[in-house]
Amino acid sequence: MENTPFQRIILTGAAGRLGKALRPGLRALCETLVLSDRIELDEAPAAGEEFIPCELADHPSVSHLLEGADLVVHMGGISQECSFDALLHSNLIGQFNLYDNALAHGVKRIVLASTNHVTGFYPVEQLVTPHMPVRPDSLYAISKCYGETLARFFHDRHGLESVCLRIGNCSPRPLSLRALSCWLSHADLCELVRCAALTPHAGFAIVYGTSANAATWWDGDDAARIGYRPHDSSEIFRAELLATAGNQAKCVHQGGNPLNVDYRQPATWNNRRLSR
Repeated sequence: MENTPFQRIILTGAAGRLGKALRPGLRALCETLVLSDRIELDEAPAAGEEFIPCELADHPSVSHLLEGADLVVHMGGISQECSFDALLHSNLIGQFNLYDNALAHGVKRIVLASTNHVTGFYPVEQLVTPHMPVRPDSLYAISKCYGETLARFFHDRHGLESVCLRIGNCSPRPLSLRALSCWLSHADLCELVRCAALTPHAGFAIVYGTSANAATWWDGDDAARIGYRPHDSSEIFRAELLATAGNQAKCVHQGGNPLNVDYRQPATWNNRRLSR
């Protein structure tokens, strides 16, 4: 492929729903898009893609994955509340292995999937900026706070750039009243990652992954600095959601109702899934 800005991009979590949405756009940016996950892909690699399975908790496997990489788009790991042991391996050890090996292999930038849940315990009435203290609403969110701190350290100490994406409720359309304030369309997700990859001097950046919704809980991030301008809006779905909301509980916290999801009670993990 001619005139592509990258030779080799690594996409972790490629078998996940966000990884699938990102594949076409990332493939257009590089000679080779390396798809990685610990499970098999639903769709076989296309032209310009290759698949390398990888367990993020395995340091040598991550080292092999990152050989020759220019950019890493990290969507891998666990994306909902879970046991500490599972989060320890996939999210804590896995994120360290990613950064440690990125440094060793000369990777210049990581686009890191964080989550809006790192500030999920702020009340819905309060406007939140990345300069305010994190208030995670789950062990999962704590693991993402760790990832952002790791990204900051590797930039300050070693110059490795990171754009941390505090992804909102990413889906083809908003599915709840809460999502009116935090929805991120798939098209805007792809544009956000494209901007995070191509901005000339990312340094260390935090961007809330949200579409151009009329209602929002977040401000003061690095969206404008990296050139991200979302195009979609949840507002066109407002009337329909209000009419069909039924008995939806009003959210008190920006993260939804996190007290209904308990890391000590596995039965709650999938019943009240924390969405990015």
